[in-house]
Amino acid sequence: GVRLLLHGLCSNTTVKSLDLKGNNLRTMGAEALGKLLRQNKSIRSLTLEWNSLGMWEEGFSFFCQGLRANNFLQRLDLRNNQINHQGAGELAMALTQNNSLQELDLRWNNIGLLGGRALLNCLHRNKTLKRLELAGNNVPGDILKAVEQALDHNQDREAILSEAQNQVNILSKEVLSLKDEKNKQFMDFADTVDKQKEEKARSEKMSAARVNQLQEALDEQYSIMNSLKTKLQMTEAALALSEQKVHNLGELLNAMKQEQNSVAECHFRELQQQKQEGADRESRLLHDLSAASEKNLLLRNQVDELERKCKVQQDQLFQVKQDLTNTTAELKLRAVEAEERLETERRRFKQSLEDMESLRVKEVDRMTQHMEASERSMHSRIQRLEAIRTSLEEELSQVKAAALTERGQAEEELIKVRSQARLEEQQHLEHLKEKLRLMTESRDEAQNCCLKQKEMVAEAQAKAKQLSLYADGLRRRLDELQQDLDSKEEEKVTELNKVKVELQEQIGHLEAERAAQDGLREKIAALERQLKALSSNHREALLDKEGEISLLLEKLRMKEAEISRVREEEAQRASLLQNAIMAYVQGSPLGTHSSRK
Repeated sequence: GVRLLLHGLCSNTTVKSLDLKGNNLRTMGAEALGKLLRQNKSIRSLTLEWNSLGMWEEGFSFFCQGLRANNFLQRLDLRNNQINHQGAGELAMALTQNNSLQELDLRWNNIGLLGGRALLNCLHRNKTLKRLELAGNNVPGDILKAVEQALDHNQDREAILSEAQNQVNILSKEVLSLKDEKNKQFMDFADTVDKQKEEKARSEKMSAARVNQLQEALDEQYSIMNSLKTKLQMTEAALALSEQKVHNLGELLNAMKQEQNSVAECHFRELQQQKQEGADRESRLLHDLSAASEKNLLLRNQVDELERKCKVQQDQLFQVKQDLTNTTAELKLRAVEAEERLETERRRFKQSLEDMESLRVKEVDRMTQHMEASERSMHSRIQRLEAIRTSLEEELSQVKAAALTERGQAEEELIKVRSQARLEEQQHLEHLKEKLRLMTESRDEAQNCCLKQKEMVAEAQAKAKQLSLYADGLRRRLDELQQDLDSKEEEKVTELNKVKVELQEQIGHLEAERAAQDGLREKIAALERQLKALSSNHREALLDKEGEISLLLEKLRMKEAEISRVREEEAQRASLLQNAIMAYVQGSPLGTHSSRK
């Protein structure tokens, strides 16, 4: 049923959230989910809690392949899915190529240390994941802290990118508005130029007398325009230098950031290696301590056995002493009995056997000799037993001394091992403290470098502000020059009006003179008869006047050509001014910033 449902959702474009919590999805369901993630482009949230996807390794690998190919899913819930470290590794491989997932919930699985490390390593390449839940996965605290730091870094990066994008949008809008304003100003300026050209075209027919003055005014304007061009070139060069400095500072800042990130990664790797070495050393020390304790136990067992042997030998000595006392008591009893027998025999045979006195004496001597021999044998046996006892006591003392020496050696070895372990631990702690001090010094140096870079950036920003103020001053200067140009144009218009008035007055005078000439002609027609003699001279004078008029007409044509040439030069100057204004607008800090962005 899930496969049919997901097959139908592959081509769907309206479903944004899909919740399949607690549906006992198996291998086929996981494969269908992977196909859905590869083909669907509309689902943004997917909940798969309580489905045990981690138990089906092949299906979960297909699901991870689909997640790797998907670039639209933003939230994924995989709680209580029995995902082990292998599944976490596949998820990490998928996250390295996924650029859309922002939230991933992996609580109450069985990821462990290896899975946590794999997810931590994938976060160095994934820059879009903002939230990762790993509670209830037996992941160590240091890995959780590193994951949180990586996620915080991703969130900071996303915030910085969004702020930069907003600033870019704002700056682009400002640039567009400035361009629109400049275009409007340029259109207005072009309209005014066209109007001025039309006014000039209308007024050129009547400005023959004031051409020299206009030419001088145009030369002054040309010199002013040249000075403005030089100033614009100088400002453009200064702006180019400031832009180059800002670009160099930005590259230095990026290089320092990359170096800081590389140093932080190296320190983190060294800390991990040190932690691993410390763990290995602790394991070796524990192993040595366990071996020393086992050896100590063996030595204690040997001492106990030797003490038992001593006790047994002491018991044997005690039994020997008891036997010796028993034998001596028996010998004494036998001697007493023998003496009693001798006395009884003496009493018995004293009266009756005086003859046997010598024999009895002999027998008594023999018995005394036998007793002496038995006493000698007993003394020798006692001496042998004493020698055996002394030898046993010496052996016992030697065994005790050997046991004491072995015990002392074992205790000395144990003390040496403990002292060596303490020294190694102290050395390791001192080494760690030294590394921590070096890391703090490197961190302080990095912070100082960052502060210096921030100061350099602040100085660059201050310089950019100064340059922007200088550019504003230049703009104001251009506006003042434009106002001067407008005032001069107005003066020219007023002068042209004056010229028009003067020309109209001259035309009125000429018309009056023409009327007077008509009256004179009538008078001449009336007096032609009288002036026939002077007509030839008058005709010659008229011919001279006509030549002069033709010369004046030629001069007028030449002046008109000069005026057209001046007009073309003014058009060229206007186009150059327009190009300079457009170059200034494009070379301003806002324009360069937007183009660089």
